[in-house]
Amino acid sequence: MTSWEMLAVFLSVTYLVLAIKQNLWCWPAAFISTLIYSILFFDASLLMDSALNIFYLVMAVYGWYSWKYGNVKNKNVELEISTYGLAKNIQIILALIVLSFGLGYIMANYTSADYAYLDTFTTVFAVFTTYTLTKKVLENWLYWIVIDSVSIYIYINKGFYLTAILFALYTILAFVAYNNWKKEYGNLELRIA
Repeated sequence: MTSWEMLAVFLSVTYLVLAIKQNLWCWPAAFISTLIYSILFFDASLLMDSALNIFYLVMAVYGWYSWKYGNVKNKNVELEISTYGLAKNIQIILALIVLSFGLGYIMANYTSADYAYLDTFTTVFAVFTTYTLTKKVLENWLYWIVIDSVSIYIYINKGFYLTAILFALYTILAFVAYNNWKKEYGNLELRIA
């Protein structure tokens, strides 16, 4: 555990708490924490996690813009929560599983990546799920619960104990976030009806 990991954990928790509250300042916190994690994970040979965090850097900028200006109906109002529904989520999950196995095979056989299949699974799903968070799709929190749970195992085995604790906290907060967003989405539906 290093002071850099501690700073990244603090900023990551800050990001998540602000995201639950739908506060735009979550995105700058995400940007800085992911910059730190990109370097830490690369040094630990978690290549897909490092690549994922570089993606998060870009998505932090896009997320801020999307939340601020992504409301198609009214550009002066921040983006509202939406949902994909069960059928679309099942299709997405199946497609992401196939992609994860294909990329996992490449990582396992042609790189020095540790935990190639698990690391690829969490990365593939996290890329998609990050996008859904930037679009305020309710189900993103359900995806995060699974991704974060699997990540705990990887980080414990690579010696990132503080990060494993962070991901345990992420898992709990994803439950909280899902319930908060679901309630707000229900209230939004009542206002529209």
